[in-house]
Amino acid sequence: MLTVWMTLPSVPRRLAGPEPGWAEPTDVVVIGSGVAGLTAALHLREAGLHVTVVTKVNIDDGSTRWAQGGIAAVLDPLDTPEAHAQDTLVAGVGLCDPAAVEVLVREGPTRVRELMRWGAEFDRNSDGSLMLTREGGHHANRIIHAGGDATGAEVQRALHAAVRRDPWIRLIEHALVLDLLTDKDGRACGVTLHVLGEGSEDGVGAVLARAVVLATGGMGQIFAATTNPIVSTGDGVALALRAGATVTDIEFVQFHPTALALNNRDSQQPLVSEALRGEGAYLRDGDGNRFMVGKHDLAELAPRDIVAKGIYRVMRAEGTDRVWLDARHLGREFIEGRFPTIVASCRAAGVDPVADLIPVSPAAHYASGGVRTDLRGRTSIPGLYACGEVACTGVHGANRLASNSLLEGLVFARRIAEDVAHGLPAQADPVAAEAATWSADPGIRQQLQAAMSSHASVLRSGESLDQAAQALTKLALDRSSAHVAAWEATNLLTVAGALVGAAALRQETRGCHWREDFPDASDVFRGHFLAALDDTGALTETWEAA
Repeated sequence: MLTVWMTLPSVPRRLAGPEPGWAEPTDVVVIGSGVAGLTAALHLREAGLHVTVVTKVNIDDGSTRWAQGGIAAVLDPLDTPEAHAQDTLVAGVGLCDPAAVEVLVREGPTRVRELMRWGAEFDRNSDGSLMLTREGGHHANRIIHAGGDATGAEVQRALHAAVRRDPWIRLIEHALVLDLLTDKDGRACGVTLHVLGEGSEDGVGAVLARAVVLATGGMGQIFAATTNPIVSTGDGVALALRAGATVTDIEFVQFHPTALALNNRDSQQPLVSEALRGEGAYLRDGDGNRFMVGKHDLAELAPRDIVAKGIYRVMRAEGTDRVWLDARHLGREFIEGRFPTIVASCRAAGVDPVADLIPVSPAAHYASGGVRTDLRGRTSIPGLYACGEVACTGVHGANRLASNSLLEGLVFARRIAEDVAHGLPAQADPVAAEAATWSADPGIRQQLQAAMSSHASVLRSGESLDQAAQALTKLALDRSSAHVAAWEATNLLTVAGALVGAAALRQETRGCHWREDFPDASDVFRGHFLAALDDTGALTETWEAA
């Protein structure tokens, strides 16, 4: 076990808050309503289990509906699972779990067809066959889309409709999950949550369950510029750490190379999908040169970390906060027909992609690491499962391959449901948790985001990470506030501290983790840092060779 050399804030093992004022039982509680959570819920219902889905805002307000890219799966007879696996392993730079990748590419096509049976409609050619395209890092056309660049919205629509049709899936909206409940044997047996509802459900309550599935999505809101929605505050990772679960690869946060660079940045940056580069758009510097040509054999379609680094190098050299994406040569009819969402976002910002260069810059997009699971989605805590972006299944390694994320949610949600159905214990009573009085000042959110973006984003060094750690420690003031803004701030502080600690220990550049003071990959660091909290709330790391 390693203790991070820098001073990081201690964080609570429980959130501050009143005792639950109400409780309700279910077989399985699923936290999150994106592709992973709703797919898990539907498969659990097929196994005859009662399911409660808890979601932070509305059922459609997570990251899934924002996914402009597609779903990668081997659906072309000329493509092979081996080729898909190889592209995934290359993108992961030596840290993918080959067994997890094999599960993904072998089971993926079946899960996609299952999604279509649930009602998802994908773009097709004139002969009725699925339209397959290519994105960065792929050497074959294996990406399916819906509505051109609205795949996530279609997937969310179909899953939402399927869930609404099932009367035995209970939905609790506007509910922030707080902490995991465990029984006397340390097994997960429910969660506490805060509901902004009416009547008896308002306030802090508990859902008692025989298994808990985390599908809470990402943690992009620890950075100032992110494509993640405002609800993506790392709640699942923070809950798991507080409960004693293992988190791994959290330093590998993928920055999407091409978010729309706005003068007045909001809390969520519009994404300019990689699919636009897949169809032939070029990246240009301030002089109009295609700067990715000669930097990688795939040029603009190189893996995302390479493109993001290339953009940052240009921005730093030119002293600007953006580069330019040129799609003008693709033509009005093609751009407006293939990318209606991007066109709408650009035009809302005063940019016409048909006639203008599109200003773009990297933004935090996807967490490749998370709560560590096995191939059945089981975490280190019995009865606690994780899938989707909150989980680290081993599929993504040091850098996620484009369009593997929705597929991962589909595949591992099904595996979790199968495992739960075969080994569900009787409902147990939770052990009373110790009272907690610590939570972060709700005013720290923007300060935390600014510190992380300045010192721990695409460009990292030992010095910058130490500055990030100092800023986080300064923000971790002891308060006794018990409300949603403070709980979210505590979660952000927890995951930010874990990221900074792991990034400081990983003294190399690998995948989407870029250390300026250690610019090369090192075999010494070909492995994983497993993060956990000790009894005092201090971060510890355990090294595991790959």
